[in-house]
Amino acid sequence: MATTEHPSERVGSRVETTTEDAGEPGVLLLVGSSGGHLAQLLALRPWYERWRRCWVTFDTPEALSLLDGEELVPAHHPTTRNVPNLLRNAVLAWRVLRSRRVAAVVTTGAGVAVPFVVLARLRRVPTVYIEVYDRIDTPTLTARLCRPFLSAMLVQWDEQRRQYPEATVVGTLL
Repeated sequence: MATTEHPSERVGSRVETTTEDAGEPGVLLLVGSSGGHLAQLLALRPWYERWRRCWVTFDTPEALSLLDGEELVPAHHPTTRNVPNLLRNAVLAWRVLRSRRVAAVVTTGAGVAVPFVVLARLRRVPTVYIEVYDRIDTPTLTARLCRPFLSAMLVQWDEQRRQYPEATVVGTLL
């Protein structure tokens, strides 16, 4: 993907630009990088399948395959130490949050989550962060950045509560 291209300009993108009807129930915004972060969100299917939902992730072949038939907003990547893409994703988050009635943002990270969590919280949209399965002894950078803006912090291991005493242990997703 070209770094100057906006995800909504790509063929097949499903970014909407109109505001949803206020009478409609809100949409669940599931935000996460592709790969393991996406896999952990997909493991929540029994919980989210009753919700209208929209996914924000990278448009990798794997993610596109796993989310076939789902509403998908492709995010800019890479996000690691990439300030221009952080700013592009902040604009994307603003557009998505403005064009939809979002009931909540749920994320497992990584970098793509930060602008969505911050802007959602500023709009008084509930934000939920699920710390990833494989970070038991140290917090992720994304969790540390998102933490002040969270409505709820969930962890998968009891040991993760050493870093997040306020978190709720939900058990392993994978």
